[in-house]
Amino acid sequence: MSFGGMTYALPVIILAMPPRKTKPIAPVVEPEDVPIEQEPIIQEGTFTFKRSHFYAVVTVLAFAVGILVGYVAWGYNTQTAQAIVLTAPPPEPRLYTIDTKGYPSLGPADAPIEIVEFSDYQCPYCYRWHIQVYQALLEAYPGKIKFVYRNFPLSFHQNALASAEAALCAGDQNAYWKFHDVLFDNQASLNNQAGTVLDQATYNGYAGQLGLDVTSFEECMTSHKYRQFIQDDASYAGNLPADTNGEAAVGGTPTFFVNGHRLGGAYPIEYFKEIIDAELAKSN
Repeated sequence: MSFGGMTYALPVIILAMPPRKTKPIAPVVEPEDVPIEQEPIIQEGTFTFKRSHFYAVVTVLAFAVGILVGYVAWGYNTQTAQAIVLTAPPPEPRLYTIDTKGYPSLGPADAPIEIVEFSDYQCPYCYRWHIQVYQALLEAYPGKIKFVYRNFPLSFHQNALASAEAALCAGDQNAYWKFHDVLFDNQASLNNQAGTVLDQATYNGYAGQLGLDVTSFEECMTSHKYRQFIQDDASYAGNLPADTNGEAAVGGTPTFFVNGHRLGGAYPIEYFKEIIDAELAKSN
């Protein structure tokens, strides 16, 4: 700038823009424990995984290996494999030792097969077994079976106890098995639908048919000579240990023990033959 022939330099004043007001930016901190979903960064020749993804891959691989091992170990049929795991073999049935000394028996004392029956003369199932199996079984194994009868009169059978007494009283005259058969032959009278209790005259009539001394027979019955013997018989059966499947040793009538093997019920002859044949094979 010139003034009066003199040149002066004017100072240049630069006005500064006021600074922009900026909001403070808080630092972003990524929590270490919270995985952030993002596409993994892939560089040439390298693979980068986040820790969470690594664990996920390891878990999947471990699961796959577990399935493979199970598949190989158990085979192709997984249903069969499951059945093998869940199904345990049943326990072996209990082998019983039944006291037979002093009880009515039929057949050789040293027979290789001993069948003990706990029975009730009024029981319809005992009757059915008697007519269908009893004689046929003895005939199928002549001289090889010792058959023992033990009493288990059921409390709701009104003629069972007296019939058991009558058979034992007939035994005093060596006619136990004959009277045993007569009682079953007249089972319809014992197990009558009206629930009638047979009188002494009925039993005396059976004794008379067999040619027994009826007076002695009646005295035996009316004195209840064998009542305690029969009750002890039933108590013995009730105190036997249960079978391994939880069933009572004698839970009803008839119940059989074939060389100690229990058959609870009026089984067909084939079941008895199976046990008998196996027992005879052992002794040969």
